[in-house]
Amino acid sequence: MDRPISPVWGADRLDLDSYLARIGYQGEREPTLTVLRALHAAHIAAFAFEDLEVVLGRTVRLDLESVQAKMVKGRRGGTCCEQTLLYAAALEAIGFTFTATASRVRLGEERIRPATHYSLRVELGGEEWFTDVGFGAEGLLEPLRLLDGEIVRQSGWTYGLLREAGPTPGTAGPLVLRLRKRDGWFDLYAIGTDPRFPVDFTVTSHFTATHPRSPFHDRLLVGKPAADQRLVLRDRELVRLLPDGTEERRPVSAGELPGLLREEFGVELDAEDSAALVERYGEGRG
Repeated sequence: MDRPISPVWGADRLDLDSYLARIGYQGEREPTLTVLRALHAAHIAAFAFEDLEVVLGRTVRLDLESVQAKMVKGRRGGTCCEQTLLYAAALEAIGFTFTATASRVRLGEERIRPATHYSLRVELGGEEWFTDVGFGAEGLLEPLRLLDGEIVRQSGWTYGLLREAGPTPGTAGPLVLRLRKRDGWFDLYAIGTDPRFPVDFTVTSHFTATHPRSPFHDRLLVGKPAADQRLVLRDRELVRLLPDGTEERRPVSAGELPGLLREEFGVELDAEDSAALVERYGEGRG
């Protein structure tokens, strides 16, 4: 007798009603492009990218129960791994067919970095759609078709996909997600193709949280995309990126951090975490 196949991404352990309530989604629950777009938009509006657990010296727990307790019930944001795992469980519960892949972040640089950023390739009506809710401030506002040469305008921001040449003549390289800036196209990351699974997220999260060369190691990084601006908090500096290419920067005192996280990023900290963060970034530190 065949054993029933357990959901790969934990749909059977997800409180879908609570997740949808947390992101303010009240629409249909069918695996359609309209629903995918709405879920993507609602998720990024509700959850900021944040690595506060790393900064406060804690382990980033990736079991779905812990992720739900933190992000849904606790009204926190999350890392790429946390956000994508939660989002994938929701898509699986609704009935979407998708594959997780790991991408190599570039942020305008040419050096090869490890494949540490996760996103989803969703199959819909014979096409693949790319959806990514965990990249932070410069991330997509909605899914886009996974096609070479695809260029889309999302509110005040323009994204494009370009297929690079492979390492040897006549071979194809990765599709690269790019963001148009004032001085031209800016490479965000090269999209991977090999399927990844929840166990892979655990390995990646350990590296990004603990390795001295990781950009998230011992550094506060919070980001949130929106139609009219991108917000980034790096330690004690707040950066506001506008669609016309201008940037506004200002220093932030340690005492401002909890209120700023709540008001600008929607990240709710309890009294204990607020005190720990203020102490961590007290005068002369961070």
